[in-house]
Amino acid sequence: MNKEAFKGFYNKTIQERQEIVAKEFNLTLEEKQTLTKEGSLPFSIANRMIENVVGTMPLAYGLATNFIIDNKDYIIPFALEEPSVVAAASNAAKLSNGFITSADEPIMIGLIQIVKCENATDSLIKILSKKKELFEEIEKIDPILLKFGGGPRDLKGEVLKTTRGEMIALRLLVDVRDAMGANAINTMTEKIAPIIEEISGGEVRLRIISNLAIHRKARAKTVWTKEALEKSMDGEMKGEEIIERILDAYEFAVATPFRTATHNKGIMNGVDALAIATGNDFRGVEAGAHSFAAYTHEYRSLTKYYKNEEGDLVGEIEMPMVLATIGGTMKSNPMAQITLKILGVKTSQELARIGVAVGLAQNFAALRALATVGIQAGHMKLHAKSLAAQAGAKDDEVDLVAQKMISAKTINQQSAEEIIKKIRETQK
Repeated sequence: MNKEAFKGFYNKTIQERQEIVAKEFNLTLEEKQTLTKEGSLPFSIANRMIENVVGTMPLAYGLATNFIIDNKDYIIPFALEEPSVVAAASNAAKLSNGFITSADEPIMIGLIQIVKCENATDSLIKILSKKKELFEEIEKIDPILLKFGGGPRDLKGEVLKTTRGEMIALRLLVDVRDAMGANAINTMTEKIAPIIEEISGGEVRLRIISNLAIHRKARAKTVWTKEALEKSMDGEMKGEEIIERILDAYEFAVATPFRTATHNKGIMNGVDALAIATGNDFRGVEAGAHSFAAYTHEYRSLTKYYKNEEGDLVGEIEMPMVLATIGGTMKSNPMAQITLKILGVKTSQELARIGVAVGLAQNFAALRALATVGIQAGHMKLHAKSLAAQAGAKDDEVDLVAQKMISAKTINQQSAEEIIKKIRETQK
C-alpha cells in the first residue's frame, strides 16, 4: 500500500477514493463492483454523513411481528446481522399477553466540568443561585426547541474530589422533545460557559451531553402464562417447569456479572436493531443502558422476572431509552424514514416505549431458549443457511444443505462444503 495515495483523501470525490482503494488494496473486479454499487443509501447522502466515504455497508432489514404495545399493534423494523434475533422477538411477543409501557419526559443531561475554583463548594452554590438568569440565557439559544415545549428544566451539580484536585460537575437538564438532543445541549453548554466561569471564578473545560440518561427512562411489563409457554414447547415440558427454569436463569444473571453482561447484551440485540433501523445513535443507547446497569456501582440486570399469584411469569424492564424521531440522520436517511412510517410513531416517547418492549421481548426469548432447548437450537438453524451460502450453495441448495448440517449436528463451513459436494455428485 502506498500511503502517499491517501494524502488529501478527504478532498477527493467518492469515485476518486474508490479508484484509490481498488488499486491500493488489489480489489478484484467483483469486489470493486460491490464497493461501488449504490444501494438504498445514496452515496451523495452518505458523503454528507461521515468523512472519507468510499461506499456503504448494508445490513439485513427485517420486520418483527406480533407486538401489542399499550393495546396497539406494531410491526417493528430491525436492522442487524445476527440470525434468530427477529424471529426470537416475534415469538416472544406472540407468547406474551401484550406489553404495558411508560416513558419519562425526554430530558437529557448537559455536563459541564469546572476546574480551578478557589473554593469549589462556594462556587457551586453561587452557580445554582443564578439558575433563573442562566435559564433566561439558555432559552435564547434555541427558540425553536422552546416553541415546541422543550428547554431547560433544572440545574444540579456536585463537587468531585479527584487526583487533579476538586472539580465541579454541573448538570444541565434539558427537555429536548423528539430529538436525541446532543446538538442542542452541546450548543447550550458551550454558549453559557463564559457566564459560568464569571460566576464561579473557575475554568470551564468539558461541555458535553451525557449518555447516562437517568431522566429519560422507559419501562415495560408483560405476562407469559403457563399455558402459552407449555403450548410453545408442544407439550414436551410443563409450563410450570419452563417458568422455574427461566427464573433460575434470571437469578444466575443477578448473581454473577459474567452472566449479567451477556444477559443485558441480549436486551440490546433488539434495541440496537431498532435504533439502527430508525437512524438513531445506537452507540449512545448502548452506553446509556450499560452505564445505567452499573449506576448503583454494581453491574445489574436491566430486567426483572417473578411469578404472579396465578403462577404465570411476569417480566419487567426499566432502562434509559434515547430514541429520537427527528434529527439530521433520520431526515437524510431514506431507510430511516421508511422505518418511522412503518412504525407510525409520532413522538420520541412512543418510540422509546416500543424500544423498551422490544428489549424485554428479546431478553425473555434468550432466557427461554437457554433454559430449555439451548440457545443454539434456533440460532444455528438460521446460521446454517448463512454458512451454506458462504460455502457456495446455490439458492435451491441452501435449505437442503442447512437441514443436513442440522440433522448431523455439525454446523460449520467444512461440513457445508462436504454436503454440497455430495449433493452435486448424486445429481451427475
